[in-house]
Amino acid sequence: MNFEYTVSDQVHKKTAGMLDVSSKKEAIRILKEKGYFIIKLKEKVTLSDMYYKYFPQTKLKLPFNRLVDFTRQLGIMVNAGLSLVDALSIMIRQTKDPSQKQLIAAILTKIKGGESFSDALEDYPDTFQNFYIALVKAGESSGKLDEVLLRLAENLERAREFRGKITNALLYPLTVIGAIFVVGFIMATFVLPKLLDLYKTFKVDLPMSTKILIAVSNFSSQFWPLIIVVVVVFIIYVRIMLTNKKTREKIDRFLLKLPVLGDVVQKSVLVETTRTLAILLHSGVPLLEGLEIATKTTGNLVYQRSLKSIQERVERGTSLGDALSEENVFPEIFVQMTGVGEKTGKLDDTLLRLSRYFQMESELAIKAATTLIEPLILVVLGVGVGFLVISVLTPIYSLTGSFGAAQ
Repeated sequence: MNFEYTVSDQVHKKTAGMLDVSSKKEAIRILKEKGYFIIKLKEKVTLSDMYYKYFPQTKLKLPFNRLVDFTRQLGIMVNAGLSLVDALSIMIRQTKDPSQKQLIAAILTKIKGGESFSDALEDYPDTFQNFYIALVKAGESSGKLDEVLLRLAENLERAREFRGKITNALLYPLTVIGAIFVVGFIMATFVLPKLLDLYKTFKVDLPMSTKILIAVSNFSSQFWPLIIVVVVVFIIYVRIMLTNKKTREKIDRFLLKLPVLGDVVQKSVLVETTRTLAILLHSGVPLLEGLEIATKTTGNLVYQRSLKSIQERVERGTSLGDALSEENVFPEIFVQMTGVGEKTGKLDDTLLRLSRYFQMESELAIKAATTLIEPLILVVLGVGVGFLVISVLTPIYSLTGSFGAAQ
């Protein structure tokens, strides 16, 4: 990351320049170490930064599965008595993936330079979220980093298992839908034109379905490169629009209102939120800080706005249960159970139980959604195939009928 800066020294002489560092925090530290007073510090956005903003999965970072394995291995080694430096050094030697090795080596260098483990992780927000860093800080403060890492690894493994169930449930319908579009495009562009050209020599009235098919086929065969370009441009446009918070919030609100699918989205968000809060509170993170982290880690902007509002109410002295009751996006069982957990002093345990309950509910909702989607796909596929068969075969029957009449 490049940062443009304007600073002044002790004699009030202004200096401007640029720093190439991993984060704004590091840029501030370097300038202050040199005795400068910072007047202006701004990140310079390059073309590559713009690309990574809209296509973040291409940026150098640990994929979620590798992060889970990294946390589990590190927790086991630290729990076995190895120092953090030794554990990370062993992981560098064992890791075969170049990007993972580079990331671990960078973290190790920062720790050897005097930074804490949590401070080193803050320089890589694309891999380590606020939730992860807050737990590591709590482990460092309590002297129980090994226990926190193992608990964190267990939580990440549950999250991975839950994501895997959602992915597996949606894989079949999404694959079928994608295959229908691809096969339909290939048929309309390359196969049907050769077959439909025969009808141009027939002096028979073509049915409307055949005329529509011929028009679509002619357009696809002539302009298929343009169609591909339009699809790619549309995908890029959607990715750009999704970086706009207002657009994303409208989409998130729309998804929550959808029948069946809205229930899946809501339960999935509640699973992540309750699980995150539960492990944070159990690790000694204060409730307000836990709510702030849960707000930032929530992907759905509707719930993010509600959690932000709850955080502000709790900060003013309202109980969590009462603050939840004032928002209309949380189910009654969540509000009531949270209130009971606060009164009994077992809020973390209550939230963990709620996360298990919502996970079970979300799995049932996913099963219901896939049960509903699969017959719909078959109906759409049947209608499409029926339209194709009627459009292709009806002129042939008309032609044979005209031959019979002529004889």
